[in-house]
Amino acid sequence: MELKVIVKRGESGYYVARIPALKGCWSQGRTAQEAVDNIGEAAALWLEVEQEKRSRQVGGKSEVFEVQI
Repeated sequence: MELKVIVKRGESGYYVARIPALKGCWSQGRTAQEAVDNIGEAAALWLEVEQEKRSRQVGGKSEVFEVQI
């Protein structure tokens, strides 16, 4: 999966990264590259949590399939 990441330097001097397609998925790092690496980990966790939330809403365990567009 490829997602666009926006990175900008924050007021604290750290770089802040976010993925607009994943509402609320933010991370940071001391360098821009560290912020990008960290947002990758954050995105994986974000997607895992969303999967669990949706499984509970549907009322059971969901199956996950991958498609390439």
